Amino acid sequence: MGTAEIQQAEAMTRCRWLIALSCIIAAGVVSRLVHTGWIVMDKYLGDALYAAMVYGILRVFGRQRAVLPAMAIMTAIESFQLTLIPARLLASPHWAVRMAARLMGTEFSFLDLAAYAVGILVAEAAVRRGSSSHTPRP
Repeated sequence: MGTAEIQQAEAMTRCRWLIALSCIIAAGVVSRLVHTGWIVMDKYLGDALYAAMVYGILRVFGRQRAVLPAMAIMTAIESFQLTLIPARLLASPHWAVRMAARLMGTEFSFLDLAAYAVGILVAEAAVRRGSSSHTPRP
């Protein structure tokens, strides 16, 4: 495979990831807007999708091994909540600051970390399954 073919394959992979990211973000928004009364759907599905989004962003930028970096990013964001800075930002008069606080989250939870791990591992499993289906069979 020549350089042009490799670049074309990488561009197609990025395009697929951008489409996947769009779907993940849309599903995440829907998971926050539609309330079923079941905490797994109402809370933790959005957390898992948020982590899958971070994983996908890393893959868009060419990270082939994105599981550990994605989990490290999610753990850092969740741990930052322990400083109470995001909770204090909710009192800001600026809507953008309040929105950033909401996106970061304001309360630390080990269950959130578990949901992040599930989202990242499901995304990785989908990648592995997809790449194995493109492998030619003898």
